[in-house]
Formats: sequence, structure tokens, C-alpha cells
Amino acid sequence: MAGRDYEAFWKDLKRGSLEPCYYFYGQTDVLKDEAIAELLERTLEPGLRDFNLDIRSAGGLSPEDVSTLCTTLPMMADRRVVVIRDVEAWARKAKTKAAILRYLERPAKETLLILVQGGGEVEPDTDLAKACHAVEFGLIRRDHAERWVTKRAEHHGVVLTPEATIHLLVAVDGDLGAAASELAKLAGLGGDGPVSLETVASLLGVRHGETQDDWRDALLADEPARAAGMLQHVLAQPGMSGVKLVTLVGQTLIGLALTRELYDQGVRDSRLRSTMVNNLKRIRVFGLSYDASAQAWAAAAPRWPAPRIRAALQAALAADQALKGTTISNEHGIITDLVISLAPAVPEAA
Repeated sequence: MAGRDYEAFWKDLKRGSLEPCYYFYGQTDVLKDEAIAELLERTLEPGLRDFNLDIRSAGGLSPEDVSTLCTTLPMMADRRVVVIRDVEAWARKAKTKAAILRYLERPAKETLLILVQGGGEVEPDTDLAKACHAVEFGLIRRDHAERWVTKRAEHHGVVLTPEATIHLLVAVDGDLGAAASELAKLAGLGGDGPVSLETVASLLGVRHGETQDDWRDALLADEPARAAGMLQHVLAQPGMSGVKLVTLVGQTLIGLALTRELYDQGVRDSRLRSTMVNNLKRIRVFGLSYDASAQAWAAAAPRWPAPRIRAALQAALAADQALKGTTISNEHGIITDLVISLAPAVPEAA
């Protein structure tokens, strides 16, 4: 069966399409859980779930268990649902996996089987992907992530201001699982009215104007002093590292290089921004705000000719290699050197 991505999966559900078996993989577990909840909602009556729902871990199943789970008839319902989590364990239990693959050659029409791979194993199992309706739950586009946060907040009875939503996503580096955890904390704070950016910043311990995106924007805008000044705070944030910052710089420079190439071809202003937005949509870059990124690259393009971008990429590569060959205690110095090397050259006095 053909694989689908997260967006296509939800479109299929809205059309009423339901497959006999789903195989969920990818790094974003919270999206998998939401998809499972939706499938249960569409398949089982709440009062009959105790009789017609089995949730098991793959590591504890034998081949005989697979046969029993998948072929048992539903009770007082048209279908039953079997959810098997952590299917990556089957790489070490070939007989159980073989039993599943045999079952999937002729799946029971009364059973909806959902196979779930943990987020720590990003690559799909090729056998399961071929035998099931495979859906990848990876990173999603920034604008989709913003809508997801808004809906998740509403589920908790919380309303965020647009600025607070964006800051939350940036602070957790697009990790929807972490965002869901922080939203649950916000729900416990109570209070009336929308949650402000200041409240979110206080909860996360990441101040507005000092996120990794703010640091990158300072580099792009030729403000090395501001970038160096916020570096210590940025590196101290949860989950942050020098390697992650260098990766962000590399991604930014590649986008800037594509924008500068269009600029050199005579593409300017709103046309330059819209062309880059369309390029991002076409190649499906995740984790970025397309409009904001295109606008930042277009604004910076006149100051970043191609030779400067190439030199910056070489500096980023050198920083990445240095970070991977040194101790954490030295990463502040390495990134500071990178900031200095990316600064615009100062013309010599006459």
C-alpha cells in the first residue's frame, strides 16, 4: 500500500477513507497519539472499547499472540482495534514480525490494526511499510505547527496571543511533544484572557528576543555584537548546543544563497519573497516559517554576495568540525569565533 504523510493522512480521514492496517513511524510521537485517538473515535463506540480494543507492546508478543489479537471477532460491534506499539522491537524478534506479515497478506475485515514505531527510530521498516498503509509523522511546517499549538491550547481551555504561540514554538525548537507539555502547564495557571508572550517566556525561561531564531536573525542582519551578547543565554537554554546553532546557521546560509542567486538574476522585492516562499513549499522544508524566512533572506540578500556566502558556509563547516572534536566547555568560544567570522568586512581607512 502507498505511504502517506501527516497531512495526507488527515485528508484521507476527512473523506471517510479507512484502511485495514496503519503503520505509523517518524519522530513526532504526539502526532501519532492524536491519529490513534481519531481512528478510535471513528471506529469504536466509547461504551464498547473495553471489549474491542487491545493495546500491546511488540516486544512482549509471540507469533501465537499476533494470530489471536488480529483474528478475534468484535463483540457487539462491526470492528475491533488492535494497537501494537514499539514495533521496532521486531527487528530482534523475526518470528513475530513474520507472523504479522503473513496476517497482512489477508487482513481480517473486522480488525483495524495500528502498528506504531517509537520516535527514537526515525527510519521506517521497509517490510511493514510495504504491507501496511504507512504514515510518516515527522516535523511539520511552521505554519501548520502554529495551528496545531492553537488547537491544542484550546483543548486545554487556553488562548495564546499570536506572539506567544510563535515564541513557544521557537523556544522548544519545534518539538510538539515539548510544546504539548508546556501547554498543559499553562492550563494549570488559570486566569482570564489570552496568555501573553511575557507569560510564556517566564514559564519557559527563554526570554523574548533571545531565542535561537533571534540569534540567527542578528547574524543575518550583520549585528555581530548583538549575536555575541545573547550567545551565552541561548546556549544555556534546554536542549540547546553549539552543533544545533551551527546547523541553524547552515540552513540559513543555504536559503540565503538561493535567494541571492535570484537577486543576481534581477528578481527583487515582493517577487523575490514570493518566489522563495513558493520554492520552500515545493521542496517541503519543515520547521520554518516560510513567509518570515523568505522575508529575512530577501532583506539580507543585497548585503550577502555569493563569495561572502561561500566563505560563511566554509566557516560554519569548520565550526561544526571543531565542535564535534572538542568538549562542551569550549563551544561558547567556537561559536563566538563563528559570529566574528560571519561579520561584514570593515573597509580599510584611506
